[in-house]
Amino acid sequence: MKDLQKYRIPAIIAGCIFGVIILFSVCCTVVDSGEVGIKFHKWSASEQDYGGVEGTCKGWVFYNPITSSVFTYPTFTQRKQYETFSVNAKDASIFEMDPTIAYRINPDKACDIFTKYRVGVKELEEGYIRTCIYEAYRTCANQYTSDSLMSNRANFEGDVRNRLEKSLMAEGFIVEEFTSKITPPKSLTAMIDAKNTAIQSALKAENQVKEAEANAKIEVAKAEGNARAMKIKADAEAYYNRTIAASLSPMIVQEDMIEKWDGKMPLIVGGNGMMLDVSKVIGAK
Repeated sequence: MKDLQKYRIPAIIAGCIFGVIILFSVCCTVVDSGEVGIKFHKWSASEQDYGGVEGTCKGWVFYNPITSSVFTYPTFTQRKQYETFSVNAKDASIFEMDPTIAYRINPDKACDIFTKYRVGVKELEEGYIRTCIYEAYRTCANQYTSDSLMSNRANFEGDVRNRLEKSLMAEGFIVEEFTSKITPPKSLTAMIDAKNTAIQSALKAENQVKEAEANAKIEVAKAEGNARAMKIKADAEAYYNRTIAASLSPMIVQEDMIEKWDGKMPLIVGGNGMMLDVSKVIGAK
């Protein structure tokens, strides 16, 4: 009996500690600094207590697990890459869109999001957010033809983002980034490739024409240069000849003739056609 009384008090203490631990594990939770907690009643008799939400909470939160609970949303940035969306342009061409969105939940509207949808982030991404993205693509694509959409991708993506931000921010979602990979129809891709090939061919032909014209101009310039050079040379030679001719006096010509004479008298032709040696004629006298 004494042994039982000896262990009675420690057993009671241990039981109390165990009970407190169970109580804390069941009736208490911790809302992380990167989350926002929503404390709500599981049921409420008041019609004004819409959704049974008491409000947001952080840190250690105590509640009655029988009548209430705590739901949490992350407040840091979430990134989601969606599978391909197919949308129609104004001319019924089908484009494929591969969107990636980065967003976060506005803590001030966390209660409204929970009250309205009562699901977690993953369910919101595959439900409401996905629907908003598709609706933004569909509505904006209907305002562009195939050619105008491809020529104005930046404007199209801007229109989609503006519409998406408007619808998501109204519900408490803040869009931080939104990008799209746009894939046109294969027929349009083939037309664009053909158009680019034609443009490149035209540019190549134009460059070849310009090159030929440049080469022709070079040859003309060379020919004109040679002609001018020949004319300048001819003019110089003519000037030289005129100058030399003007500088020769009769005495200089006669002296030049004497220097070149070989000592033989010239032959003359008589009246009857006979050749006469002038030296012999002079010797006979």
